[in-house]
Amino acid sequence: MEKNSKTAVVVGGSSGIGFETCSRLASRGWNVYNISRTPCENADVKNISADVVSGSTFTDAITKIGEKNYINVLIYCAGFSMAAPIEYAKESDYRYLFDVNFFGALKAMQAVIPFMKGKGGRIILVGSLGGELPIMFDSFYSASKSALCMLVREAYSELKPYNIKVTAFLPGGTATGFTYKRKIYSDDENKAYAHDVNKAVAALAHMEQNGMSASAVAEDIYKLILSDKPPVVKVSGTKNSAYRLMSHVMPEKVTLYFNDRMYRQ
Repeated sequence: MEKNSKTAVVVGGSSGIGFETCSRLASRGWNVYNISRTPCENADVKNISADVVSGSTFTDAITKIGEKNYINVLIYCAGFSMAAPIEYAKESDYRYLFDVNFFGALKAMQAVIPFMKGKGGRIILVGSLGGELPIMFDSFYSASKSALCMLVREAYSELKPYNIKVTAFLPGGTATGFTYKRKIYSDDENKAYAHDVNKAVAALAHMEQNGMSASAVAEDIYKLILSDKPPVVKVSGTKNSAYRLMSHVMPEKVTLYFNDRMYRQ
């Protein structure tokens, strides 16, 4: 490692926002490690293969990095999404979703905090605007991202004395391959909800693929890393920030009415 370079650990940097974040950091002189099941195809990024839900290999990877480098920033980008009605959602699916989206982030924090206590550091957990405004028939994804925000708010208070700054970073719809990796239940599994699920999935896919680029979102993450006083919750993009603000101002039932219409068009 170069004497003056800083070290970033990105979890889920093989594609999408994570890949763009790894690439941006590496191009700007950072010592970048990616932890994911598949490698980040950037020659300047060091890859460690691990699954966030499998045993201790994931947290062991963070420990090994911390023993050789001072970890300046942890960015958790791993995520999983499923489209299914609450009534018929399988326990194995929604538990896996929470293992990836929430408990994986928690384990990453627990692994990195001991290494940051000496000099401080940054922890950025990539959530979603969907954690503030529910995504129809993707309720478990929204619930996991909402839980992530609350975890960050609590961690902000606990870790402040150690100069460890924690932020929940909330992208809105982003044009990545994540859209096509979503687990979507079949019409037979969805039963009476099938028509509405299909409409909601199509509306969500359209929103994502016509949303911000992954590179623009990654640039917002990079600016957040450099910020002297990072916010506890940061929304990516002016339009998304305004949308979140409006949802906090309007009566909840009004917000939910307009939110639901987005997925029923």
